[in-house]
Amino acid sequence: MTSLVPPIDGVRRSFVQARGVRFHVTESGPADGRPVLALHGWPQHHWVYRGLLADPPPGLRIIAPDLPGYGWSGPAPHRWAKDDVAADVLALMDALGLDRVLLVGHDWGGFIGYRMLLAAPERFDGYLVMNMAHPWQTPRTILPHFWRFLAYQPFVASIGMALQRRTPYLQRVIFGTGPKAHRVKPADVRVYTERFRDPVVARTATDTYRTFLLREMPTAARNPEVRRATVPIRALFGMADFAVHHSLAAPETANADDYTFEPVDAGHFVVDERPDLVRARLIALAEETAG
Repeated sequence: MTSLVPPIDGVRRSFVQARGVRFHVTESGPADGRPVLALHGWPQHHWVYRGLLADPPPGLRIIAPDLPGYGWSGPAPHRWAKDDVAADVLALMDALGLDRVLLVGHDWGGFIGYRMLLAAPERFDGYLVMNMAHPWQTPRTILPHFWRFLAYQPFVASIGMALQRRTPYLQRVIFGTGPKAHRVKPADVRVYTERFRDPVVARTATDTYRTFLLREMPTAARNPEVRRATVPIRALFGMADFAVHHSLAAPETANADDYTFEPVDAGHFVVDERPDLVRARLIALAEETAG
């Protein structure tokens, strides 16, 4: 290991085996509280939800796993195909005895969350998703913004091991791009980026993007998503996002029974920048879907 797990007051930590993955799981709140499963993105880990974990909303049990190969979880026994990861996390829910949860996802955690709720909608009461495109894309919606993917994803997919482990690429490009007012604090950036010096974590990120570009995007272009979401979805979107354009989360193109979109004065890393708002919207979703 190249870095220690960052401390968060009052949390419980465990390692849970599910579908061949040794998940590192951090949780807080009452053990019998209403479960909230919070999924992080790249280049981050469970610590992005430190605000919720340190001060869980009343009655809620916050559960923040490191996704396979990220943070302090063990490597995935696959090349990070997103449906495989969704199956891994559903298996983690089984291992934790979670029948139904409120779901929270940001970035790739948001992508995985969509795959989960489309595959097993009966297991989710509601979904708070942040700065991620919804799955109902077509070439017409993607092509105007494809340049955003090309700006960084091919580099991570090809030479990502060296970039993440031996250069300041993550600090200067991924966290350092965009308006200064919306950048993550340097001390917080270091907590995230140090973990990517571990070869397992760096390889996972490379697999994440290589599989997406070479397999999943071409497949999605040929076979657009047709399943309709029946779970209430609340999309929170930092409008200064450099990586994902807000139009890719537009309610007009969402194939969902109950989908709302809320623009936010923030960048891509909205959980770091606006933890107060994320907390408020989670509480609102919990109240809306209670009973």
